[in-house]
Amino acid sequence: MRIVVLTGAGISAESGVPTFRDADGLWEGHRVEDVATPQAFAWQPDVVQAFYDTRRAALDAVDPNPAHRALARLEQALGKDLLLVTQNIDDLHERGGSTDVVHMHGSLRTALCTTCHQRSPVAEPLLADPPCPRCGHRTLRPDVVWFGELPHEMDRIHDALAEATHFVSIGTSGAVYPAAGFVQVARSAGAHTLELNLKPSEGTGYFHEARHGFAGELVPRWVDELLDR
Repeated sequence: MRIVVLTGAGISAESGVPTFRDADGLWEGHRVEDVATPQAFAWQPDVVQAFYDTRRAALDAVDPNPAHRALARLEQALGKDLLLVTQNIDDLHERGGSTDVVHMHGSLRTALCTTCHQRSPVAEPLLADPPCPRCGHRTLRPDVVWFGELPHEMDRIHDALAEATHFVSIGTSGAVYPAAGFVQVARSAGAHTLELNLKPSEGTGYFHEARHGFAGELVPRWVDELLDR
């Protein structure tokens, strides 16, 4: 068994992490182009830094849920035969026990230096303009993939999809590419595809099987079924 799991905002929402995009299309009152593009950071860096500083601080008030912990159990059982890919920029998978997580959209817990291009853990709000621990320049930005930027580790993800026997999507909208296309890549390579979602996603029709309900209930049940085999 070689499994690729993709997680989205739905799994973290059950821990109390707000999703980025509100029903009106705004991100916590901000237009996407004002806080999630390189142009926004160049134009109003303090607004962008404050936006992500607030979201980072909010992580301390939430905890992993049973879905996160179940995926950590699956990693313990399968080791390198599981690739866990997340669109989320929180650290709930790691705090739930997973040790090898591909954060394709970046992470709130790290900063990216625009001078030396190295990543480092965030020790204080970036709005305070701290120096880069690697090169000393005060040129840190959120380590988040903004619109117009390439997601992280796409080669590793596509290699795993090409060899997967199972592909499982958890808590995703099926609307954000390239992640929304992973199911088609995996299915064309022969993988069994499963959606575990609160409700049908925009891509439900591409999956062999879909189960709908809370991730905290569906994911532990699916992991138990898999390990019992």
